[in-house]
Amino acid sequence: MTTTVEERWDQLHRWGPYGLLALATAIGAAAAHFFMTRPEMYVAGGLVVATLALQVWWGAPEPDHTARMQMYFAVRTVLAGTLTWLNPLFSIFAVVGYFDAGRLLPARRARLGLLATAVTMAGAQSGGLPPVTPLHWALFGALLMLNVCLALVFAHLGDKEAERTAERAATIAELERANARLEQALAENAGLHAQLLVQAREAGVADERRRLAAEIHDTIAQGLTGIIAQLQVVTAAPDPRLARVHLERATALARHSLGEARRSVQNLGPAALEHDTLPDALHKTVADWSERTGVTARFTVTGTEEPLHEEVAATLLRIAEEALANTARHAHASRAGVTLSYMGDEVTLDVRDDGRGFGPAALPPRSGTGGFGLDGMRARAARIAGTVSVESEPGGGTAVSARVPLVPHD
Repeated sequence: MTTTVEERWDQLHRWGPYGLLALATAIGAAAAHFFMTRPEMYVAGGLVVATLALQVWWGAPEPDHTARMQMYFAVRTVLAGTLTWLNPLFSIFAVVGYFDAGRLLPARRARLGLLATAVTMAGAQSGGLPPVTPLHWALFGALLMLNVCLALVFAHLGDKEAERTAERAATIAELERANARLEQALAENAGLHAQLLVQAREAGVADERRRLAAEIHDTIAQGLTGIIAQLQVVTAAPDPRLARVHLERATALARHSLGEARRSVQNLGPAALEHDTLPDALHKTVADWSERTGVTARFTVTGTEEPLHEEVAATLLRIAEEALANTARHAHASRAGVTLSYMGDEVTLDVRDDGRGFGPAALPPRSGTGGFGLDGMRARAARIAGTVSVESEPGGGTAVSARVPLVPHD
């Protein structure tokens, strides 16, 4: 596993004092006869044992309370200073005070700890404590200033390290809070997703019901209405040949309605679009409607013809069939016109008649009993982001206009 920088510093703070104490003891013992008398050697040996015991006590698995840390640093500094007083070479161990004063002591007391370490180090570097000559004192003062500067540098580095530690702790805490909020949001999103799936399923069922209702209205209902109209002519026609013509039309309408019913159930497009483009299908639809109703009708195409997506073409054809059916039932018109216009990024379908019309405050009559009429046309157009508008006035005819996006054929 990779060791982080923090883990390495922790190891240095834990095991570094042992290593420095062992190194200082070994070198100090080798040069003991230069600095200490025999009684001082015994005292130094006892202090080394006490320092080792202090390090063992400090390394025990106990909570690092502030009072415990301050007591450990203070006792260690006194022991290190006393050892350095007896033998300057023990400053090798005393230098550890520079590294952990900021870690073990509060901000204000950390500077006092660094100053105490600086005094110990300056005394050792100047030849031992206490100074005995003016030159010795001058050297001690200069070295003390140098060590104080070093102490200030270590204090600044300690403050920066403390700031970084606090920032890391704050960042970790914020990340933990963010993770908790994220987990809560994910749980809420899971619930919302399940709810949306249920709503989407319900909406899909409702939309499919509306589609089937519209298909039945636009195909079977209109076909049955046409069949009834043709059979009524058959029963009232005195001429057998004329009756036979209308009977054949009723039979053709019945076959056509049967095919449309099957396609509606199978969610297929109108039969008129199986082999023809939308303009061709509209031309045939207008011609058949004119022949069946006796109303003069004309179909016109404007703009550059483009192949349309099946859903767009089917929607416009159904709207045209519904508008013509309304004209046949309610308008009492003598003429009608259907115009298909390709206009850049949209297609428009206009169905006009010169019938009796209706006032602006009146709703357009629904086509047939329980039919959809204008509502059905608008619903069909809305499914492909289109619109349907109606303009009419009493005695001035009616114009139905559908505008849908021009979605090209896949």
